[in-house]
Amino acid sequence: MTELVAIVQLLIQILIFAIFARAILSWFPIDRNGPIFRVLNAITEPVLDPLRRVIPMIGMVDITPMVAILLLVFIQAALAGA
Repeated sequence: MTELVAIVQLLIQILIFAIFARAILSWFPIDRNGPIFRVLNAITEPVLDPLRRVIPMIGMVDITPMVAILLLVFIQAALAGA
């Protein structure tokens, strides 16, 4: 069972990195149709899209990536305690 928890924690860590990278890249004028952005979008959108429906933007700032990362960190901590 600990191997399964370790694999899930690794996948969560990769997802956190992908969300962070996508948020940072959104600050720069890059091609949104480029391969890097498309891969990050494919990885992160299944997590971010449902949250965007619930969490409103604050002015022009989308806090969804930050909320998603916090949720994933809590899940990871819960798995570590299990």
